[in-house]
Amino acid sequence: MRILHFSDPHLDPDLRAVPVSEWPGKRIIGAANLLLNRRRHFDRVDEKLAALDRFRQEQNVDLVLCTGDYTVLGTEPELERARKVIAPLTRAPLGFLTVPGNHDLYMPDTVRDQRFERIFGDLTGAGEWPRLRLLDPGVAVVGVHSARPNPQPWRSSGRVPPEQLEALARILALPDMQDRFVLVMTHYAPRLWNGQPDSPSHGMTNAEEFLDVCRSIRKGAILFGHVHRRYRVDVPGLQTVLFCAGSVSQNGREGLWLFEIDGSSAKAVPGRWDGSGYALAENEAYEF
Repeated sequence: MRILHFSDPHLDPDLRAVPVSEWPGKRIIGAANLLLNRRRHFDRVDEKLAALDRFRQEQNVDLVLCTGDYTVLGTEPELERARKVIAPLTRAPLGFLTVPGNHDLYMPDTVRDQRFERIFGDLTGAGEWPRLRLLDPGVAVVGVHSARPNPQPWRSSGRVPPEQLEALARILALPDMQDRFVLVMTHYAPRLWNGQPDSPSHGMTNAEEFLDVCRSIRKGAILFGHVHRRYRVDVPGLQTVLFCAGSVSQNGREGLWLFEIDGSSAKAVPGRWDGSGYALAENEAYEF
């Protein structure tokens, strides 16, 4: 099975489409940052996502996973446009699974209006979080919701709610999970590239508890984004490997992972942007 993991496309919003009632607060600061700095780092997102779909087809990808942050300001027009842009990627043979990022839940109104669930809900799986999908042969994908609104301008942290951690532990203990290759996907990075936790204002605030639950996984990987740098890191005492896809679209940092899973073994091959499309760095493949 071939699985493509990407994250953090951050499609450029049309600021004119943001309702006046949604401007007070953090969105004004976010828009100013977009105009003064961020936009120039994400000026070819539509082009790159179209190239990503060509890459998907060329590489015979079976399943596509995205760990969130489709938007910048979490407005409904942004989410609707993002859904249209990623539509070709959802046509992979086994479909497309996603979790929201903090930018997709930028302010409390995004949660109140259930914007992400309404527009992307059919791509997240069914039921309560965490959401489980069993795939044959022998693969399971578990989506964990760690994102939340951060109205304070200085904060962009996330957290896996305690009830989700309890449910995740129950899912991982199911008899049918013991012999499967388990992919746990969430937005926030439990560890940075150097093996250290992220800062309290930017990272997953209960990363230790999350990783403790994941210690029961015999074979698998934890996939995430949020940090705009593609990397792989091992955590002592954890049998699963951590993979950050970085941002698929930020200029000069474009990244992705392509996983080839065959029974109990897997290979992760990093991908990068070469100026016109995505290419694999086979010499940097990691087998586990």
